Amino acid sequence: MRNTPEANAARQDLTRVRLMVVDDSSVIRNRIARIAGNGLLNTHIVGLARNGLEAVRLCAQYQPDLVTLDLTMPEMDGIDCVDALVKLKPDIRVLVVSALSDKVTALEAIKRGANGFLFKPFTDEQLVQALKELSQ
Repeated sequence: MRNTPEANAARQDLTRVRLMVVDDSSVIRNRIARIAGNGLLNTHIVGLARNGLEAVRLCAQYQPDLVTLDLTMPEMDGIDCVDALVKLKPDIRVLVVSALSDKVTALEAIKRGANGFLFKPFTDEQLVQALKELSQ
């Protein structure tokens, strides 16, 4: 590739972490997308999903590197979704973002393939730090 603005943008896009946000709350989905897309992180939002079934479909289509995932959702919960995402893309990194403070559920998500857990409510800084850790 030559050193043109288009070529530079294409190279940068190849190095950016592809992020998918999965939460049944549009407020949380949009907040995570806003924070992740504000330039502090090297992320590109490739999908926003309302439930686990939608997340699996979008994962197959867009191949995200990293997913933020709620546990309590309609149609397919987060635990089953972790299983499906890891089967579909074994190298995917999953950050569970949930209000469930049940340690057993958090450990089950990790056991199934999640890489981190962030409790709701969370600050912008906590989310940025968790995404940075999983993006490396």
